Amino acid sequence: MKPLVFITGASSGIGQALAARFHEAGYRLALSARRTADIEAWVAARGIGADEAQVYGADVARIDSIVAAGAACIERQGVPDVVIANAGISVGIDTEDRGDLDVFVETLAINNVGLAATFHPFVAAMRQRGGGRLVGIGSVAAIRGLPGHGAYCASKAGVVAYCESLRCELRGSGVKVVTLCPGYIDTPLTRGNRYGMPFLMRAEDFAERAFRAIESGTSYRVIPWQMGVVAKLLRLLPNIVFDRAVQGRGRKKRRNE
Repeated sequence: MKPLVFITGASSGIGQALAARFHEAGYRLALSARRTADIEAWVAARGIGADEAQVYGADVARIDSIVAAGAACIERQGVPDVVIANAGISVGIDTEDRGDLDVFVETLAINNVGLAATFHPFVAAMRQRGGGRLVGIGSVAAIRGLPGHGAYCASKAGVVAYCESLRCELRGSGVKVVTLCPGYIDTPLTRGNRYGMPFLMRAEDFAERAFRAIESGTSYRVIPWQMGVVAKLLRLLPNIVFDRAVQGRGRKKRRNE
C-alpha cells in the first residue's frame, strides 16, 4: 500500500504545497483544516480520487477536534507514515492592548497546543509500529524576538523547543521528529507584511526542499539555508546591537488593523 501523509492547515499556502508534493511522490493524502470546502475543491480540481485522499474537518485550537480527526484518519486510512503539524496563525500584538492578550492566547492554542494535539493520536501507534515521522513547522522567527511579533515569535520558539523534547523522548523508537523552520514564504499569511522579506520563496519551492528534509529524517532544517545563516548571525549579535538594528522595523499587522 502507498505511504500516507497527514497534513493540517492543508487548505492553502505551505500546507497545500506540501500536499501537492507528497501526492506527486506517490503518497496517499489525509488533509485537515477548518475550511474543508477549499481542500475538497483542490482535490477535485486535481482529479484525486477518494482512494488517494480523504479530508478531515478540524480546528487545531480545539484539542478534541484535532484529536478526533487523527483518530478518524487511523480508522479510515491507517497509521500515517508522516504527520505534518502545519496549521498556524501569525498576528501582530501590542501588549498594552487588552484585546491583544486574547490574540496571544489564541496564537499559543493553535501554534503550540494544537501542534501537540495533532501529534497525539499517532505517537503510540507509530511507536508500536517502530517507525514514522512527526514534522513540526516552526519559523526563523523562533530565533530572535521581533517588535510587534511577540506572540508569533514566542509560539515558534515553543515549537522548536517542544519538538526537540519530543525527539529526545522518542529516541530509539524508530519514530523521528523533524523540525522545519521556514524563512519568508510567499503565502496568504505573509502577503500583508509591512517589511522587507529577504530570500522570499515560492511555496512550491519550499515544499520541495521540505519534502527532501522529511524523507531524509533530518532533525532540524531552516529553509532556505540563507535565512538560517542570517538567523544565526542575528543570534550572535549583542543585545544592544540587535535592538538598534530592529528599531523602527515595520510591525506585523494586528487583528484590528
